[in-house]
Parts: sequence; structure tokens; C-alpha cells
Amino acid sequence: MKIICIGRNYRAHAEELHHTTGLAESGAEPLWFMKPDTALLRNNDPFYIPHFSQEVYYECELVVRINRVGRAISERFAHRYYDEVGLGIDFTARDLQREAIARGLPWERCKAFDHSAALSPQFLPLADLGGNVQQLHFTLDIDGERRQTGSTAEMIFTVDRLIAAVSQYVTLRMGDLLFTGTPAGVGPVCPGNNLRASLEGHELLNFDIR
Repeated sequence: MKIICIGRNYRAHAEELHHTTGLAESGAEPLWFMKPDTALLRNNDPFYIPHFSQEVYYECELVVRINRVGRAISERFAHRYYDEVGLGIDFTARDLQREAIARGLPWERCKAFDHSAALSPQFLPLADLGGNVQQLHFTLDIDGERRQTGSTAEMIFTVDRLIAAVSQYVTLRMGDLLFTGTPAGVGPVCPGNNLRASLEGHELLNFDIR
């Protein structure tokens, strides 16, 4: 099982982090990276801030679960490879990421650490949500305050385009998870915070930071 994460897929998020270089001509290739299975944080278990970072950020994302094996998938057939969606939090050690970007280093230290990918215990059939993955809305609240509001209609790269692009390089298998990018509003987490995330009014994530 692979965790495939998309970066800079919402223009407003890229702009808030001043990561806009290349966005205008980014139509051909999305930015993506992978996390190991040890990054999963399941069952709304608490997230423990790691000792090696002083600035861990939340990034709420729609997660698509792959339901069949495929490689070199055509974009027009990509919709056949998923039928359920959930939510996730891509936790990022932002201080380590800034260092990696400045030095031209890979992102594993800041993105792939243990429990850095919180995953909703429940996935919802796309058919029950209207059937259009590009017309979904999700929110993240921290301590009862709305921090992120996302609409998949605002993605730079659609879900089908992401699947087509990634599958040119790696075979997708049943159960693989595609974190599709985060909207604007990211920020740091602190011990004692409570995170709640909902997709089309269905609360899927509710856990604490410690």
C-alpha cells in the first residue's frame, strides 16, 4: 500500500507559502511525493508532535482510495480506478521543509515521518456524494474554529489527471491512497488542539494533538 501525496494543487495554498514558481506552466506535471505505510495515523488516534520539529503544520486533504491495479492509465479512464473518498491530514515539519527547499534536498524528513498521514476511519462512496469528485467540499476546524475550507473544483490538477500522471511512473494497486492537495489556511498545531474535519457535512476526522 502506497501513500501518494500531491503538493501545490490549490493555487491559494501555494501563494500563502510563496511557492508559486512554475505554477503558470505546471499544466503538464503535478508535484508529488510518497510516504511509507508507517506514516499512517488511523482510527482518530492522537497525533504526537515529534521531537525533531518545532513547527508542525496541518494540511487537510481529500483522499482517494484506489480500487484496482493500473499503470500508464489514460486520463479518460482514470475514473474507473476509484469509487470512495475520505479525508486526511498531511502533517508537515515546516521548519525542516524550508531547509530542504533552500538546500535542494528531498522532502522525506519533513513529510514522511511516522504518523504524518492522518486518515479518516471511514471512506464514503462517491455515488452517495453526488458522483462528481470535482464538486466536493470539505472543512477543517481546530478547537471549534474554522481553519480550512476546500472545494475540489479549485484543484489545479483534477483527480483523474493526478491518477494519469502518477501511474506513468508507478503502478497503482488496490488500497493505495492519493492525498490530493490542501487548500489555503494551513498552520501549526500545538499540544491540546482538537482537529475535526468534515466532507460534505460528514464528520470523518476528530482527534487531539499531544
